[in-house]
Amino acid sequence: MKVLIVDDDALIRDGLKVLLEMEEGFEVSGVAANGREAYERCVENKPDIVLMDVRMPVMDGVLGTKLIKEHYQDIKVVILTTFKDDEYIAEAARNGAEGYLLKNQSLDSIVDSLRVVGEGNTVFQKEVAGTLHAILKGEKKKDPASFQLTKREFEVLKLVGEGLSNDEIAQKLFLTPGTVRNYISNLLVKLNLRDRTQLAIFFHKNF
Repeated sequence: MKVLIVDDDALIRDGLKVLLEMEEGFEVSGVAANGREAYERCVENKPDIVLMDVRMPVMDGVLGTKLIKEHYQDIKVVILTTFKDDEYIAEAARNGAEGYLLKNQSLDSIVDSLRVVGEGNTVFQKEVAGTLHAILKGEKKKDPASFQLTKREFEVLKLVGEGLSNDEIAQKLFLTPGTVRNYISNLLVKLNLRDRTQLAIFFHKNF
C-alpha cells in the first residue's frame, strides 16, 4: 500500500515515514508539506492513501483533500491531526476524506486504521465521530421509511455511519461479509450515493 505523508512539521513527517516503512505492506511513496504539494505528489506518484495534516501553510489539509478528490476519487485521504476542530472535521468529511484521526493515537492504531481504509472502509476516531454526528445531523430526525429503507438496511447504514468495517458489521448483525456488501451496494443505489463515505455523511445528516 503506497502512502503519501503530508505535514508541515518535518520531524513528524520524517518520523512517520521511518515508522511506516518498518510496517509490512506499506511503502511511503513521498512526503509533502502542504495541501498543494500533496496534490502535486498525487499527480506524480498516485499513492493509495494520503495521510494528511490539517493546519498547514499555503494550502491546508481540508482544501488539499478537496483538490485531490476532485481529480482522483480512488485515492483515499485520512486526516491525521492534533486538532479536534469541529469545522475541520465536517469539511474534511464533506470533501470526501475516508478517515479523521487524532495524533494522540498509538502508531499501531494509526496503522490499523490505514489498513481498514485501504480495504475500502471509513475510519472516524470515536471522539470525532460524535462531533461529526452533532454537526451534520438535521434539527429534526427523519424516519428511515421516508427513504424507503428496510429495518435491516437502516441497521447497516447506521453501523457504516459509526465507522465499522464490513467484517465488524457482519459480526454485529450475524450476517456474512458478502451479504453486508450487498446491503451497502443496494443502499448506494437507493440513496443515489457514490461510496461509503457519502453513506456515513448521509446517516449523520439525517439520523
